[in-house]
Amino acid sequence: MSKELNNNSAPETLVEIKNLSTHLNTGNEVIKAVDGVSLNIKKGETFCLVGESGSGKSMLALSIIQLLPEKISSHPSGSIHFNWRKQSGFGIDRKATYEKVDMLTLDDEQLCDIRGSRIAMIFQEPMTSLNPVISVGEQIMEALLLHHPDMAEESAKERAIKAMQEVHLKDAESRFDNFPHQLSGGQRQRIMIAMALACEPDLLIADEPTTALDVTVQAEVLKLMNELQERKGMSILFITHDFGVVAQVADKVGVMKHGKLVEFGETEQVLRDPAHDYSKKLIASVPENLTKREVDNAITEALVTTKNLDVYFPIRKGVLKRVVDHVRAVDDVSVDIHQGKIVALVGESGSGKTTLGRAILQLQKPTAGSVKISGHELVGLSQKEMQPWRKKMQISFQDPQSSLNPRILIAKTITEPMQVHGIGDSDEERIELAAEVMEAVQLDRDFLWRYPHEFSGGQRQRIGLARALALNPEFIVCDEITSALDVSVQAEVLQLLLEIRKQRDLTLLFITHNIAVVEYLCDETIVMKAGKVVEQGLTADVCGNPQNPYTQKLIAAVPRLKAV
Repeated sequence: MSKELNNNSAPETLVEIKNLSTHLNTGNEVIKAVDGVSLNIKKGETFCLVGESGSGKSMLALSIIQLLPEKISSHPSGSIHFNWRKQSGFGIDRKATYEKVDMLTLDDEQLCDIRGSRIAMIFQEPMTSLNPVISVGEQIMEALLLHHPDMAEESAKERAIKAMQEVHLKDAESRFDNFPHQLSGGQRQRIMIAMALACEPDLLIADEPTTALDVTVQAEVLKLMNELQERKGMSILFITHDFGVVAQVADKVGVMKHGKLVEFGETEQVLRDPAHDYSKKLIASVPENLTKREVDNAITEALVTTKNLDVYFPIRKGVLKRVVDHVRAVDDVSVDIHQGKIVALVGESGSGKTTLGRAILQLQKPTAGSVKISGHELVGLSQKEMQPWRKKMQISFQDPQSSLNPRILIAKTITEPMQVHGIGDSDEERIELAAEVMEAVQLDRDFLWRYPHEFSGGQRQRIGLARALALNPEFIVCDEITSALDVSVQAEVLQLLLEIRKQRDLTLLFITHNIAVVEYLCDETIVMKAGKVVEQGLTADVCGNPQNPYTQKLIAAVPRLKAV
């Protein structure tokens, strides 16, 4: 083990990576996940790592904390020097000693001393990172007791509650006994941060911690991380594909492509004057940097209308499970969606966006109210009576990985709905129609003979669109279809939607929490809060001059690249 003891003061450089290579062995193939990367992270700074999926960002982070499986991973070259603070208690100890170690040479016992206590990690999806059968408070206690075995359980509980309070979790004491499923996405992310910071690490690795969060919750989490960083003097390695977030939080930026660090520098320099072509491409793909299209504000007839639409879910309590109240997921909503327009539906999680979209499609039966398409009432129709209308209305889901059957070929995925609705006189004709729709979403027709797992996230999203387009619908609900995509893939999908809309005269309801995407893509915008529509109108008016305080809050929370 390489060591340098420093008894004087905290080192200026916390992490020093030199010529690091991380290889993954998959059968007969060796993948160079990290390829000769060198970088430094100073104490107290935020280093943002950006790049597309598969660029090696997470592999680099997992290499630092040494969480990659030994059987399939190796480091043919390089070193990861970390200045380890040897301190048993909490708070800033001016007399603490520092030991410079190479993370690649430490044994399991030494790694356990560092992981969680001096290097902590927040993962992208807290629901899969938290244990579903242990209360969130006990999970924070577990981390504390692991690294401080002499700590009394009562002290550990007090420390865990304090950590929950530090991340501004309301009613921390009562939340201690909650299980992960009882918390919202933003609350779960705060628990992950509390768990990571409970032992007061020197380095916090945050892997896409705000990707799935509402824009207002994202703003709160970023502000919280900045406050805790300043208070505790820790460094942050922040992995993201959101350049608005980079502009807001980063001191330095590194851009990765195919395992290599292709650009590295101060945030201002990289975002304003990128040197590498790949960096230029990524920044040019940010929605606010895309060439603004001319919006056609011509008034057209309403294709879809809702009037006084309600969707209520009963709340049952007691032994007899009597209905004591209702969750008003959609509450007295009246909207018009005009022919040929792309209409955004925005709002925070739980605002009723997806429920409204599903109610329009009659995938969720309304409690009351009216839904009409082309003047025809849909509410109250039987399943058989609805079938002809299914052909006219389709949906593209947020996660194509879970909405595509992994066991059947793409050809069957697309042709099966055609067969149900009597499109095509033979299998051969349906295959040809499926090939044409694949080409319409800019995919090779040979892809029909592959399975979903053989495609990237962006390609699967296009296949989801192809399936929706196969029935030649008039109206498509797009439910958060770009939220998990890389910025360059997102730009391609947005431009594809515009082309398809123009070619087929489609009407789209675009459900999203990304206001920057709304400003680029959508003609009109509807804002929902707690089941109600609080504002609607032309996108330029709603986003440029919001009237409702809630809309103003949403717009103000959007991280902008222009913030640099």
